[in-house]
This record gives sequence, structure tokens and C-alpha cells, in this order.
Amino acid sequence: MTKLSDPGSERCFEAHADALRSAEHAVARVSAVDRNSCMIRSDRGEIPAELSGKFLFNVHSPVDLPCVGDRVAVQYHNDGASAIIHGLFPRKTFLRRKCAGTEVDFQMIAANIDIAFIVQSCHFDFNLARLNRYLVMAADGHVEPIVILTKTDLISDDDLQEKLAAVREAGISTRVIALSNLTGSGFDEFRQLLLPARTYCLLGSSGVGKTTLINRLSGRDDLDTKAVSGTGEGTHTTTRRQLIVLEEEVMFIDTPGMRELGLLGAGEGISKGFEDIAELSMACRYADCSHTQESGCAVLAAIAGGELSRERYEGYLKLRKESEFHELSYLGKRKKDRAFGRFIKTAKKDMIRRDC
Repeated sequence: MTKLSDPGSERCFEAHADALRSAEHAVARVSAVDRNSCMIRSDRGEIPAELSGKFLFNVHSPVDLPCVGDRVAVQYHNDGASAIIHGLFPRKTFLRRKCAGTEVDFQMIAANIDIAFIVQSCHFDFNLARLNRYLVMAADGHVEPIVILTKTDLISDDDLQEKLAAVREAGISTRVIALSNLTGSGFDEFRQLLLPARTYCLLGSSGVGKTTLINRLSGRDDLDTKAVSGTGEGTHTTTRRQLIVLEEEVMFIDTPGMRELGLLGAGEGISKGFEDIAELSMACRYADCSHTQESGCAVLAAIAGGELSRERYEGYLKLRKESEFHELSYLGKRKKDRAFGRFIKTAKKDMIRRDC
């Protein structure tokens, strides 16, 4: 029987392996995605793979499609030069967002990640509101987040200390590492976090140094980067999400910068991303307290007493309302899709009866 031989596999996947694989199927990991085509990685190396017709027939949402980091059941063809994907293993963790634009649906970013490094530049990109969005995204998919502040060489030490203090004062308790790809400051602390056969993801805006960080880890310039501007802002280089294997099978998923970071169905993630507010809400008089106008609300009392900043509270309300609004729209869309599917099936049956 084929074993889970791809880099980074965990024991928990063995429990699901027998249900998906067979004598003809092996297990591989998705390393890149381009529409219905993928690149997969296993002990055979990296090769292209297509989705089987049966797999596509059973897809009801973008969430059902493979994304970078997924484990899949595959069948090899052409002497192992290509493969067909027949099944998708359950995801241990994931990163997802609302699709960009007006479409109300999920877009999968990556799966089976151990730690998500949220990268912000100290010089031009530092933004607490955006940082909170990334933290909620990580919490929604049960991914451990760590914040990386890059380009510390472009600001003074006093400015850096102010930014670190701002993170803490905002109620964010996630670990923060400040580093410079240019001087190497803080790089050793970052490198010590990386363990063999674990998967890490880099999240952040374009030009904050994600690709440069991977190149520094590998000791090579395998990934293309471009010179920074006079302001210290980098240029967008990563064009697709991809799984990169470094020494000792340390794996990184590099992602393009995301201009939009909409939340959809992230209620649990918001609670975890704002643990200070969630803890305060335990003392509210009403279990279903909305923390907006109720008497006996511990969250409002904390704001009045100076224990919770109004800025953080308003950020919490904004993300919660956004997620709830998009979730209602999503549920309505799914209901319409199911109704249309039933209509098509009924129409087909009527046509068959008429032909008979």
C-alpha cells in the first residue's frame, strides 16, 4: 500500500488515507494551482496534474477545489510524467478570504499550514487594521500566526520601538519579530522557528520583502525580486501561490500581495483574533450581547474605564459586521444555486418523460 511519502505529511492524514487511495492511487501535495491544472510534489518530484472529470462533477464551491498545500490522491500517467487528481484529503488548517470584487464566495489561499508569517514593512506598510484582518484570517483557519516586521534598517530604533508598542497597545498578543533582510538583524531569531517537515506561509502586501526572505533562507536567488523604490517600497514579483521546499524539507508557501482582504464567515476567527474582547464578553449580563448598547455589557464598560481602546473596539465591530453581511449574502447565493440545480434536474426528468 502506498504510504504518505510527500514532505510534511502528518500522522493524522493516515487515518484518512485508506478512504481515498487505492492500489492505483498515490498521495501527493499540491505545489501550485492554475485554474483546473496543478503542479504536485511527491517523492517522484514535481509534475503537472489535472482534475478528473468525476472530481470536477462533484465540485459545488471553490472551497472543494485543490489549493496550494493540499494533499491529494493521484494516479500517475505517461511513466510518471503527469498525473490525474481523484480526491482531496481533509485539511488540517487553511487560509481563505472572500473573493476579490463583488463576488460573494470563498477563495482558498493555502492549506495544511503550521505557521503563517504575517509580513509588514516598518517603513511604508505598517497598518494595524490590516494586521488584524490577517490575524482573523489565520484564526479562522486554525493557523498559528507570527508577525514579521521587515525593513527595520529604514527606520530608527526609536521608531521601531514605537511600532512594537503600538502592536501591544492594540491588544495584539501574537509574537512579533523585527528583522532586516539587508543587515540580517533578527534573521537568526526567525530562522530558529523553522523546523524540518513543517509548512509555513508568508502573507502580506506586495513589496514587503516576502520573496527576498525566502531567497535569504535558501542562500540563493531562485525567486525573482526587483529593486526597491526610493521610498523603500518593494515591487510586486510573486505572481502565484507556490510551495517551495528548502533545506531539511522546510516548506514555504509564498503568496502574491493581496490588495483586498475581505472576510466571509469568519465569526470564530474574529473571536480568536480579538481574544481580549472575547474574554471581556464572558462577563456581559446577556449571553447574546451585541456589545453596542446593552446595559451590563462588560465590553462597553471596559471602554468607559479605559481598559479597552475605542479604536480596537471599532475595528472589531467593523470586521464582525463585514463578515456577517457577506455570510448572509453567501447563504442566499447558495440557496439560489441549489434551487436552480433542482430546477434543472426536474426539467431534465420532464424532457425524458416527454421523449418516452
